[in-house]
Amino acid sequence: MTPEEWKYLAILLISIPVGFLFKKAGPGLKQWGAAGVGVALTLLTCGPHILHSLVTILGTWIIMETWPRSCHALALAWTFLYLLFFRMVTVFGLPAPTPFTNAVQLLLTLKLVSLASEVQELRAQKEDLPKPPPVGQLLAVPSLPQMLSYSYCYVGLLTGPFYRYRTYHDWLHQGPAVPSLEPLLLRARPAPLFGLLFLLSSWLFPLEAVREDAFYSRSLAFRLFYMVPVFFAFRMRFYVAWIAAECDCIAAGFGAYPVGAKSRAGGGPTQPYPAPDSPEAGAATRYDYETIRNIDCHGTDFCVRVRDGMRYWNMTVQWWLAQYVYKSAPARSYVLRSAWTMLLSAYWHGIHPGYYLSFLTIPLCLAAEGCLESGLRSRLSPQAQQAWDWAHWFLKMRAYDYMCMGFVLLSLQDTLRYWASIYFCIHLLALAGLGLGLALGGGGPGRRGRGARAEAKTPPDKPPTPPDKLREE
Repeated sequence: MTPEEWKYLAILLISIPVGFLFKKAGPGLKQWGAAGVGVALTLLTCGPHILHSLVTILGTWIIMETWPRSCHALALAWTFLYLLFFRMVTVFGLPAPTPFTNAVQLLLTLKLVSLASEVQELRAQKEDLPKPPPVGQLLAVPSLPQMLSYSYCYVGLLTGPFYRYRTYHDWLHQGPAVPSLEPLLLRARPAPLFGLLFLLSSWLFPLEAVREDAFYSRSLAFRLFYMVPVFFAFRMRFYVAWIAAECDCIAAGFGAYPVGAKSRAGGGPTQPYPAPDSPEAGAATRYDYETIRNIDCHGTDFCVRVRDGMRYWNMTVQWWLAQYVYKSAPARSYVLRSAWTMLLSAYWHGIHPGYYLSFLTIPLCLAAEGCLESGLRSRLSPQAQQAWDWAHWFLKMRAYDYMCMGFVLLSLQDTLRYWASIYFCIHLLALAGLGLGLALGGGGPGRRGRGARAEAKTPPDKPPTPPDKLREE
């Protein structure tokens, strides 16, 4: 592990007991205490580079105050343009930001765009009184101090998860009856195993080996195999980080809502729920932490489709991308919308070519699997569909192995060198699958969607058994 990774882990672990203290505090202490801890963490890890986040916040506040009816698009443009400046500051003779500053800036961008969107929706709602307000809508436009406290709240500051302002507001006014210790222990249970597996796999199969000339003198089978443990180590690393980040939230009772609210990761409740400080939200109410759930480890590893794999990974950010990028994409096709979303996701992550090569491979895989599902899978018998699903799962994992190499190698030269050494196999396989699916009349997810799965009628007494229990049929 690098020194930065040890610092991240230390911050995450220290934040757990801090969360238990804030859980018992009142709204004022929560608001300013959590912001104070966040500012201290930012100063400790970022130093003077904290000015980047402050400038971004002030710029967004000015946009919301000046152009409230169009502040969502303007805030998105402002924060994303500032990301470009932030990553090119050395060109202007300014010192390079620390990796921690980059983490703060990335998550702050998500928060500010979301807040601007909520403010715009609230303004529109006030002008359209007959329309009932949606669940979880912003109650009032936050002031600049409230915006600063939300932006610098220590919860999720460096590692996520992303959460909306309404989630933060509900936490401030939440009572201490929300359970936290038992859900925390349950959520943290797999983390030690994942940590050991990360250390072991990264030691046995170091990424740096792929950058050495000697690696390319090994056999094709070895080069193909090597991307599997690299992606495995990558997953274990993020499993530990995101589970620890979720535990920070759970310790503070952050993101807890009644089970009946049917909360979504990132978005929060989708059904009406009692106010956190109301008598209805009593001790007998059952709560969950789906709002701040950032990773579904089982779903990531065992879902069948590439499409579902994205939903189970970095779940709060995926909700943000779907809500604020995918829905407003300048195209109607599912594949083209996905390409636009992946392009902006790559830009959000950074300017390294490996991000773009990896993220922009996803739409090709989505198009191929959509065409094959609607053109081929729907014609198979239930038993053949089950075999197909196992093969689909295997190829899905290999596709993510392949794309992960670009994400971790980063540079154009290193990524293309590795992919060329295995003959761009996933690209070629996806193109072949796309061609076969189209030849068989498959329309892809943009035209046929999930209905292609419903076309395969199975006898009620002999349902097919998919390789995972989370798959949507």
